Amino acid sequence: MTAVRQRAKAETSESEKLYGIAELASELGITARAIRFYEAKELLAPVRANGGRVYTRRDRARLKLILRAKSIGFSLAEVQQFLELYGSRGEGRPQQVSFLAERSAAMIAELEQKQADIVKTLEELRDIHAQCLQYLAEEGSPPCKAEREGEAGASQVKSRRTAG
Repeated sequence: MTAVRQRAKAETSESEKLYGIAELASELGITARAIRFYEAKELLAPVRANGGRVYTRRDRARLKLILRAKSIGFSLAEVQQFLELYGSRGEGRPQQVSFLAERSAAMIAELEQKQADIVKTLEELRDIHAQCLQYLAEEGSPPCKAEREGEAGASQVKSRRTAG
């Protein structure tokens, strides 16, 4: 058999590779229950063979897309909408990309606003904390528990440095 034929045969067998639910779950670091959940939500539709689920490379690719989309904050409804845009042969790919561009822009704006809100809240909390410490110092009161623990930690670091 020529090298070209061997490579073609290997590519064909790779494209026809099937996965069991346990194998797919293990490979993607999720549980079989999670895969069944996505099936129940009609995001996956594996074929059944000998009473078990059999997943194709396409199912595996869809599952990877689902997991990635969920990890960055897409809802299941958005994932379903995105997957449905694909069509039966990929004819909806431009619509998928457009949907993804619009949704990711909205998510970026939302996260940037949350980030700005967190920065503002941290500034306010630091100001309140400093005011509290200043008040306690002026009153001659002992510092709060967190400050005492911080001082104890700092003195332990100092004693390790001088001992070492």
